Amino acid sequence: MGWRNPFKEVTNSKPLFLTVYGTVLIGILFSAIYVFSAVYTPDSAFSWSLSQHVAPSSLNQTLNSYPLRVGGGLMAPMPQPHSGNLKPIWERPPPDSKMPALETFRLTKELVQERVKDNVIVATFGNYAFMDFILTWVKHLTDLGVENLLVGAMDTKLLEALYWKGVPVFDMGSHMSTIDVGWGSPTFHKMGREKVILIDSMLPFGYELLMCDTDMVWLKNPLPYLARYPEADVLTSTDQVTPTVTDDRLDVWQQVGAAYNIGIFHWRPSDSAKKLAKEWKDMLLADDKIWDQNGFNDLMHRQLGPSVDEESGLVYAYDGSLKLGLLPASIFCSGHTYFVQAMYQQLRLEPYAVHTTFQYAGTEGKRHRLREAMVFYDPPEYYDSPGGFLTFKPSIPKSLLLDGEHNLQTHFTLVNYQMKQIRTALAIASILNRTLVMPQMWCRLDRLWFPHPGVLIGSMTRQPFICPLDHVFEVHTMLMALPEEEFGPGIDIREYSLFDNPLMPAQVKESWLDVQLCQEGSENCQSNSTNTKALRFPRHSNEDTFKTVFSPLKDVKVIQFSSMQDAFLGFTDKTREEKFRNRVKRYVGIWCCVDKHTPGHIYYDMYWDEKPDWKPLPPQTPEDDHPHW
Repeated sequence: MGWRNPFKEVTNSKPLFLTVYGTVLIGILFSAIYVFSAVYTPDSAFSWSLSQHVAPSSLNQTLNSYPLRVGGGLMAPMPQPHSGNLKPIWERPPPDSKMPALETFRLTKELVQERVKDNVIVATFGNYAFMDFILTWVKHLTDLGVENLLVGAMDTKLLEALYWKGVPVFDMGSHMSTIDVGWGSPTFHKMGREKVILIDSMLPFGYELLMCDTDMVWLKNPLPYLARYPEADVLTSTDQVTPTVTDDRLDVWQQVGAAYNIGIFHWRPSDSAKKLAKEWKDMLLADDKIWDQNGFNDLMHRQLGPSVDEESGLVYAYDGSLKLGLLPASIFCSGHTYFVQAMYQQLRLEPYAVHTTFQYAGTEGKRHRLREAMVFYDPPEYYDSPGGFLTFKPSIPKSLLLDGEHNLQTHFTLVNYQMKQIRTALAIASILNRTLVMPQMWCRLDRLWFPHPGVLIGSMTRQPFICPLDHVFEVHTMLMALPEEEFGPGIDIREYSLFDNPLMPAQVKESWLDVQLCQEGSENCQSNSTNTKALRFPRHSNEDTFKTVFSPLKDVKVIQFSSMQDAFLGFTDKTREEKFRNRVKRYVGIWCCVDKHTPGHIYYDMYWDEKPDWKPLPPQTPEDDHPHW
């Protein structure tokens, strides 16, 4: 029986049937409009994006009512190509369910398609050692409403952990170690090659790819910005430290002399981009001595110029047909433009991202910088140390900060003055078994790997400035488990911004004791007090006095000293003191570097004040080139 035109049949029927048909059709039309509006309204439970703030109960009911299938390592809804809806991230699989087979997580176009939105996928990758970085990366994106993301797992331990947390994950087949491999190591370079292989594998799927390192975080949704440059084949971040623009346009390519940084870059699946990815991969696989970033830069500079046009800021690069854009370093920030210069603040711009480059303490240093900026997500116990916290108000005379020239002598005088107070605080924290909240560090001079005049010429570094802790202290050593028999008990630390972090529990800050130092024998200067909020405590107290007074106050979460000047006379136990000295001597690093001298670095000395003739000089002989321990 052939298909007949129902509207023609209606017109040929009797008036009664005409009325009936009309009523039915009108009812169908209104029902369709109602259903359509119910499904596609932003407030509907069918909108699965977490950015819509759907109540968990209604969200679960919606998901349970939809047919599910395994895909992309998650229990995901059947693809809805035109709806733009994605399976919510952080929705954990049922606890009584089984881990899917490993081949389920193999990288395929179908797996990627599960997470694509507006033809874009945002990706990172890593091993289990970077689990907390990856969770921080994902959390920032989902808080920004970006859920078209995927994480590549380089080991099965990470893959399983992310799966059970509800994070979209795929297997990179790397069979890599689960530990931190360290920057510059052979395994580190292997990770870089894996990234290039991944890009070369994903571009043929036909989706735009925003590839990120795990040691960066997103502070603002970058996708609208990237969409402003639809003609770009590649948009990349750079290590540029001097501004070329003062707004949010692309950096001026003719003025960028620094390396293009491959920690943040966006690829479109054009023929030129795919050709670049393949040649880059082939180059690295043919010579394992080439660093992936150097290879990328060499290829890009094979031909650089001319500009694509007068407006976009894009430039022809690589083979003369690839269109390249350089993301502005002021808002797609490096570790220098964000943590040292705070360039975005000075230009009154909103940063999109921060990448923890330009730092000096390995992976622990990266964590600490992100924690100082309050953009790293730690578990609740991080904010409630079992032994409680110790903090103090640093005292810095105005003359040390602002008077005189900014030079080696004034820089080291300022840093040493702070270092002595921190040394005292570390001793007290060790005695009381409390976690020390480090103070802000002020510096007059920048730290780099090469000679410079104090700050980089053309940069926006202000003098003095609050410098990251790793400019002076060896953060990785401070957090290392050193043998107690040689170095005494460990001293845990936290970042200076800890109590300003919104994740800090109110009950911790409410359990707070202010300790005011006073002259022993003066009125009301006593070591015993019934006041649970304030205590006057004698200067020049020894180890035994500290233990006597503060041991009964173990339940107080935070003890804050008004100063560390002359707060501590010394250890009673000389063996413990010697171990403490062995420990904290290793806590300080170097400043780098003076010009026209080899080596050009100068070692900080935790006990500089015990050497009357101490001066900030680089090692004068090869035998002198060692730390002060």
